Amino acid sequence: MEARRRVAREAAWLLYTGAAEDYREAKLEAARSLGVETLPSNYEVALELDALAEEMEGEERRRRLLDMRREALEIMRLLSAFNPRLIGSVWRGTARRGSDIDIVVYAEDPGEVEMLLMEGGYSIREVEEVSVHKGGEVKASYHIYIPLNDYEAEIVVRHPDEMERFERCEIYGDLKRGLTLSELERIMRVDPLRRFVPERRLR
Repeated sequence: MEARRRVAREAAWLLYTGAAEDYREAKLEAARSLGVETLPSNYEVALELDALAEEMEGEERRRRLLDMRREALEIMRLLSAFNPRLIGSVWRGTARRGSDIDIVVYAEDPGEVEMLLMEGGYSIREVEEVSVHKGGEVKASYHIYIPLNDYEAEIVVRHPDEMERFERCEIYGDLKRGLTLSELERIMRVDPLRRFVPERRLR
């Protein structure tokens, strides 16, 4: 196995076991432990991580993805007034042990989202405000964490002005468009295990 692939595989293992928290850290640690200087792309590590999760989890992984997508659908129906989008690994179809449900909603007042979630029977573990500097601007978002049975949902509240602004994925290179409520409803009817992963990294 070539050095690049070995580093990608080792980095994937570090991410899977929780020994590394992000791709950069995992790649650097993997290269150091293997005594090589070459670093794979995030995409290459993601492919190895996906293969590793499949080896370790098999059918359980598919059952979990179905369960997480059904749960996401319920949350998105509850928050339908805020134009929810399912993103992250549950959108991609690459969810594994330790994954959570990531949903973006758009509201001027995050408190309205919190209230609706609580009225819907969800408990809120934590709420935090996150500020990110992009293009000379400071973008603020609110992250609402909801504990579920075996995993967690993270609801990110952004301002409605950002509704049509899609970030480029640092792993796959495509735009993180995710799935709207109607799109997820259709997927659950016709192909509930469908994956949304480019066959190669998009520039």
